[in-house]
Amino acid sequence: MEEAPYTAFTKWQKLWLVVVASLSASFSGFASNIYFPAIPVMATSLQTSIENINLTVTSYMIFQAITPTFWGAISDAYGRRLVLISTLVVFFSACIGLALIKHYYQLVILRCLQSTGSASTIAIGSGIIGDVADRKQRGSYMGFFQTGLLLPLAIGPVLGGIFAQTLGWRAIFWFFVIYAGIFLVILTIFLPETLRRIVGNGAIYPPARSRAPLEGFIASRDRKQPPLTSTTPIRPDWIAPLRILFVPDVFLTLFFLSLHYATWQMAITAQSSLFKSTYNLSEIEIGLTFIANGFGCMLGTLSIGRFLDYDYQHFKKKFSGPASDFPIEQARLRTVWFWSPFQCAAVLWFGWTLDQNVHMASPIVASFVLAWAAMSIQAVISTFIVDIFPKSSASATAALNLARCLMGAGATASVEPSINTLGVGFTFTLWACLMALSLTFVGVQMRFGPTWRKRREKRLEEREKG
Repeated sequence: MEEAPYTAFTKWQKLWLVVVASLSASFSGFASNIYFPAIPVMATSLQTSIENINLTVTSYMIFQAITPTFWGAISDAYGRRLVLISTLVVFFSACIGLALIKHYYQLVILRCLQSTGSASTIAIGSGIIGDVADRKQRGSYMGFFQTGLLLPLAIGPVLGGIFAQTLGWRAIFWFFVIYAGIFLVILTIFLPETLRRIVGNGAIYPPARSRAPLEGFIASRDRKQPPLTSTTPIRPDWIAPLRILFVPDVFLTLFFLSLHYATWQMAITAQSSLFKSTYNLSEIEIGLTFIANGFGCMLGTLSIGRFLDYDYQHFKKKFSGPASDFPIEQARLRTVWFWSPFQCAAVLWFGWTLDQNVHMASPIVASFVLAWAAMSIQAVISTFIVDIFPKSSASATAALNLARCLMGAGATASVEPSINTLGVGFTFTLWACLMALSLTFVGVQMRFGPTWRKRREKRLEEREKG
């Protein structure tokens, strides 16, 4: 019997779904960084300190870490479509409130709610890609998806600086209201369901609650099978991301990624106040300094995607053993031995040029290199996580997000006190050393990971049979 294809979606239908996933993820990218250039003026407007405004970045990241744990579990149980629309409704509502706030405490509360709505789009978007792309294509698709997440890092701070200096910082949140409102209408009308336990490889017709009104306009295909029926209701596995986080074949890799992500996040959080105090820049000028970071992010994700696919195929051709013994850990993780030292060097460059008041061009270029390396590492680890958890890709991505955002929240909360105590140069030197030490975790993962993964897969298989 001929084996069914991994997906019944055509090339153009898959492209549409990846575009939707990427645009959805852009809300998280925009919301996390668009108001960095406005931090000084917001502190003045709300009569609080820059350190307190930085704490709203920390609170945002804490909820960015926690909430995808629940949304991802619901998405893996009830489908991508319903959950994605629900999260964006939360985001839309929070942005209306943020545009109208008068007090600092309201900013903290509503930023947490905004994060609850936007952060989960990353896990759900990764789930959509895991639903429709096999391993051979997943690297390129994940790279394209990461672009949607990271393009806002290039243009978000610029827009934030322009809004803050011309229309006022509240215009930042009115922009989100318009953007989210338009996208919600598009999702509601056109987005098809992709969850494999509901539509299989896409050939199964979804039940009414998972069906888009004009789905056929975008995703018309030969669906010969009726909707799946089951006497046992599917319940969300709320702790699936936590279980994934602590399994041996994942934990070390996620800890490695989290340190690198936190260092990058710490740098871009401190960038606005450091550039203002060091070079006396305006809000628009501060926003322009973030362009290098954004384009570094884009270069990292776009260049690494196709390279991951090529490197995977090259490694697979050289492997002569049985498919069950294929070391996916070595195939995916070996490139981080280049990217991690690259990021460490960029962190030292960024910190010490600011510390020594070198011309601003130098730390701006350093931020480009730092972002390039950081996003390349993130793309590698994200693809690896989806590879080893193909049936629960949204929960796996939520686990990744939980680890990196909690570490990032701690880093952003500590950056101002650390700079005040140690100075800019030594603060970033400390984190560069931590990143370098974490490379040992990758070595352990590549050496023992295949054994740990096989044990986990065997236990899972026995549990499903039992």
